[in-house]
Amino acid sequence: MSVTSAQGDSPGVMEGFGTRAQRTYVLNALLLIYIMNFIDRGLLSVVAPVMKPELGISDTAFGLLTGFGFALFYTIVGIPLAQISERRNRVAIIAICLALWSLMTALCGLSREVTIGGLVIGGFWSLLLFRVGVGVGEAGCTPPANSLISDYYPPRKRSSALGYYAMGVTLGTMLANLIGGPITDAFGWRVAFFALGLPGVIFAVVFFLTVKEPPRGYSDPGGASAPRERVPFAAGLKELASKSSFWFMTAACTLAAFCGYGVSSFQSLYLVRSFDLTAGQAAVWINVPVALSAAVGTFATGWIVSKIAKKRTTAIAWLPGLGLVLCVPFYIIAFMTNTLWLCAVGLAIGAFVKYGYLAAQYTIAQGVVRNTMRAVSTAIMLFVVNLLGYGLGPLFIGALSDIFFNMQLAAADVGDVTRASCALLEPGNTSALAEACAMANPVSLQYSMLVTVSLYVLSGVLLIMAAKPLKKELQAN
Repeated sequence: MSVTSAQGDSPGVMEGFGTRAQRTYVLNALLLIYIMNFIDRGLLSVVAPVMKPELGISDTAFGLLTGFGFALFYTIVGIPLAQISERRNRVAIIAICLALWSLMTALCGLSREVTIGGLVIGGFWSLLLFRVGVGVGEAGCTPPANSLISDYYPPRKRSSALGYYAMGVTLGTMLANLIGGPITDAFGWRVAFFALGLPGVIFAVVFFLTVKEPPRGYSDPGGASAPRERVPFAAGLKELASKSSFWFMTAACTLAAFCGYGVSSFQSLYLVRSFDLTAGQAAVWINVPVALSAAVGTFATGWIVSKIAKKRTTAIAWLPGLGLVLCVPFYIIAFMTNTLWLCAVGLAIGAFVKYGYLAAQYTIAQGVVRNTMRAVSTAIMLFVVNLLGYGLGPLFIGALSDIFFNMQLAAADVGDVTRASCALLEPGNTSALAEACAMANPVSLQYSMLVTVSLYVLSGVLLIMAAKPLKKELQAN
């Protein structure tokens, strides 16, 4: 049977690779892996209200753990893994990386202060080491997964398929809270890491045994029989340099990730400090519905774009860009109110309208390059987004929170006091120091959250600016 139809379109361009049931299974399997990716990534923030005081970690140090300490190795390893996935079995790469990051997540539960040869090493350092391992493993997820989706699904269905896959960010965050929060309250934060990390090792084996590697370019014009060349990284970077829509999108998504990862990393801490909740209550009552709202918003944006793409090809840029701008007033309400339900509503609506940019970043990254460059293009985009956005966002909020905290205590004139010292105060303490700590703890984080969410406006403007060059660059692809 000929690979190309009489009209010049390959079967893949019409339907994609495999049967509809096979495509559905693969897409859902990849979604589940991406969910696990963000369960393991987000669990640290869920257990933070209990873990931070036990290990004596400041807000700045916690920002390093959730941000730069993870993102540095995630981004460094991501590009070479993406290059390997352009030539090697992508299913095997994803399975190996899933097993690695799941195991390292479980090991996070063993973090504690240890003494080696008289040298005392704090729990922060062992936790940082395991987080680096999680980052190295997770680097092998998204670039090959996006490449697989593009070979399983034809161009006309990719926006919705990639938008569906992108729900893993918000669904993983939701499940980290829904499962990890109650486990933390009932059994402690260490058990939460074991319980949510180890299942990924099992699923890695299942995924490898049940998913078939498709021919590269199968769903593109010309099909798998079209000539394929190996694109050197330098040549790929040179090609991307001429795609201004790619760089506008990358700048926008980097700033959105800077804000989003920063806020999500400290959201549980903010809720616990401001509304006197337990870690489990903050996770289940607030974070779960907020993450569910974000997941629905991510899918809805991808679905809307796929419906109007024939007439408005640039909707994948300007529609999510508008969402990033519109989310700001809702976040301001959430972080200004003293009413818990109003805070929850503000967070949920803000998350619903903003997360469409996830579908935009993957669709644009792959839509402006040749099929032989998709994984590398995605990895380059993620390198910038994660190193600067994920790496610096939580660190920025943590450092800013500590600065505001010290300013609050200095104004209260209670001496040189650290956040760890405040955490050691007995419940019911009515001293001036206790009152100052009770005020500074939530207010310092509130101020840093408000400063950060205002930056979403700029990220939205940058994504809208990507629309004009995108029209030409998508047509030329």
